[in-house]
Amino acid sequence: MHVFAIVALIFLAAWLILTLFQPQMHYRVQASSAPLESQEFWWMLESVTDARLQQHNKIQVLPNGENFYKAELATIAQAQHSVNIEAYIFQKGEVAQKFIDSLTERARNGVKVKLVIDALGSFSNSKEYFKSLTDAGGEVNWYHPLRWYNWDRANNRTHRELMVIDGKKAFIGGAGIADHWLNDKGDKKRWRDTMVLIEGPAVSALQGTFVENWLESSGQIISGIDYFPLIQGEGSSPAMVVNSTASQGGSTRARVLFQALLASSKSTIYMSSPYFLPDGDVRDELVRAVKRGVSVKIITPGKSSDHAVTRSSSRRLYGDLLQNGVQIYEYQPTMIHAKILVVDGKWSVVGSTNMDNRSFQLNDEVNLAAFDGDMSRRLTEDFMNDLQASQLVTYEDWKKRPILERLTESLGAIIQREQ
Repeated sequence: MHVFAIVALIFLAAWLILTLFQPQMHYRVQASSAPLESQEFWWMLESVTDARLQQHNKIQVLPNGENFYKAELATIAQAQHSVNIEAYIFQKGEVAQKFIDSLTERARNGVKVKLVIDALGSFSNSKEYFKSLTDAGGEVNWYHPLRWYNWDRANNRTHRELMVIDGKKAFIGGAGIADHWLNDKGDKKRWRDTMVLIEGPAVSALQGTFVENWLESSGQIISGIDYFPLIQGEGSSPAMVVNSTASQGGSTRARVLFQALLASSKSTIYMSSPYFLPDGDVRDELVRAVKRGVSVKIITPGKSSDHAVTRSSSRRLYGDLLQNGVQIYEYQPTMIHAKILVVDGKWSVVGSTNMDNRSFQLNDEVNLAAFDGDMSRRLTEDFMNDLQASQLVTYEDWKKRPILERLTESLGAIIQREQ
């Protein structure tokens, strides 16, 4: 027994060392010379992300919980055939109860309701919490609950936040289901975030994304016209759904999407990232963009960040970016959780992916990338409003960081791959 314990400890230590210190995978992109609006660029982006650019979609930007929760609940209330939800965070409270009540009512009326919830992100929930829904015929499954036989996958979480209703409408973005996206709590304001509502052929790809983790959680493959109706589409926006999951080699389609768009920028890069921990290749890409004349502006959380260690680890990486002309702003009013990228005012990306190793190599993620002028303009307008509520970080200020913050940065650097 003594020998077994020693072997187990050695094995655990080796696993931790490999997890924390294995070499980072490199991403180097040969920038496309094709204009972002060209068919050649679209074809390239489809090919490298293994995703299809669907035409004739309609996209609506929904900033903040008071807007996106209202739209989500209203759409669920009108569901006739199916409601599928995948969430990293489904947290007990007023908002969650509204969703459970609405889903239960639809399930009682014959609508097929399915939820996939991450077992770690929503660990405080039990099956009992969803009893009214499951008694009404709804189905709830947890993604990767910790078991003796799947410990090696415990670090792979579904970070996706998506809803698909009747296979015709879908919501995608960074927000889960919890009160802090809607209500102030004391002096803490509700989180700043963005979701989008999409209607059109691209919805089927989001449904397919849900199918993947529903299969892994339940052992069932959903199919049929209740989930995959034919959609002609009445909008004008080309859009593609890029989902990604951890691979043995370390590459993910989400990372390819972001790297390709950053490398192909010609005039502007606007990015909001709540957990901004770019590796060396992303930082190099941003610096190269500045050197070819691109204006790069990034918004990250200020002191209202919900993860102080992650924010400190993020600030440790500002130096080279600031020295080379990347403009970094820290949002002041509250936690900013929006995950937004707008490139040249033409391509926009909204989804669950953070600019960190966990999103790029460990988690299941999903993003909507669209060539939509109206969407880009609205996201840019919101970005500029957020910029007005943010504080510009200068290189001189960054160099004056207090000793305690630098010590926290050093500790955070050890676990940076896990943040």
